[in-house]
Amino acid sequence: MALDIALLHAVVAVAKAGGFREAARITGSNPSRLSDAVRRAEEQLGVRLFNRTTRTVALTEAGRALMSRLLPAMNEVDAALDALNTFRDTPGGTLRLNVPVSAARIVLPAIVPGFLQRYPDIQLEVVAESNVQDVFRDSCDAGIRYDDHLEQDMVALPIGPRTQRFALAASPAYLAQFGTPQHPRDLVRHRCLHGRYATGVIAEWEFTCGEETVRLQPKGPLICSIGAAMDLTVEAAIAGCGVVYLFEDWIKTPLSDGSLQPILPDWWQSFSGLWLYYNDRRLIPAPLQAFLDYVRELNSSAEAQRGDSSRGFDHMSSCCLLL
Repeated sequence: MALDIALLHAVVAVAKAGGFREAARITGSNPSRLSDAVRRAEEQLGVRLFNRTTRTVALTEAGRALMSRLLPAMNEVDAALDALNTFRDTPGGTLRLNVPVSAARIVLPAIVPGFLQRYPDIQLEVVAESNVQDVFRDSCDAGIRYDDHLEQDMVALPIGPRTQRFALAASPAYLAQFGTPQHPRDLVRHRCLHGRYATGVIAEWEFTCGEETVRLQPKGPLICSIGAAMDLTVEAAIAGCGVVYLFEDWIKTPLSDGSLQPILPDWWQSFSGLWLYYNDRRLIPAPLQAFLDYVRELNSSAEAQRGDSSRGFDHMSSCCLLL
């Protein structure tokens, strides 16, 4: 029985995503187009593959039987097409990365332009999220995480600066009006511009100086969802609305031009940098392999500059926590 392979791809996408909207988001299509493709596939096959309600889309018994045989075959087709990359001057295809917003904001701008210039046939798709998810659920090839949020049993490669800091700052006008905190506990009397995780939890502010650590729940006139919305807290801080506590690199420009003044820099906490991680038990597609090689090259260059040759290797994460 002949069937357009594009229709099969649509069926597989909906089955893997568990719905038309999610499949459309992952594939860059739209729900109505996928729904029409599935309907045509069912008409040509003469069987219903999905049971649909207003809330759920689930495989029928026939659909499950088809998927059990079709998924391995489609994976082989993808692998066969990817193998053609070895005959190209430069690899091509799509590379899909799942990253925290901070990585997209701070680390990737120094990496992506050079990578895209070297590999013009690769399409890079970056999924930036404020909440940590299973990157492979969304058909991503790899993820970027901090070391305490890595998936278990993944191969991880350092990416970007190996040390970062949180920075506390406010505008000169705010400090002139409300005074400069002399200790982190003074912040309970200040207007804090802070964030909330997707779980609903307000992010704690934590400071360390020597043996002393101070943790506090910030309170103030502005709470933003942790992620890209934190840019609003920066703008509000520059306008004199309060104190902001964020990645130092995130507010590097306003710190350097004087729009924001550093507060209590001796208390700023340092933490380890990001990791690019992937599952080496899967076939590594050519676009991902090119990205891995490019990041390793940047790491080697950075190590040569700082004379540190001990940190440019893959690291197997065996017992890491999920957020």
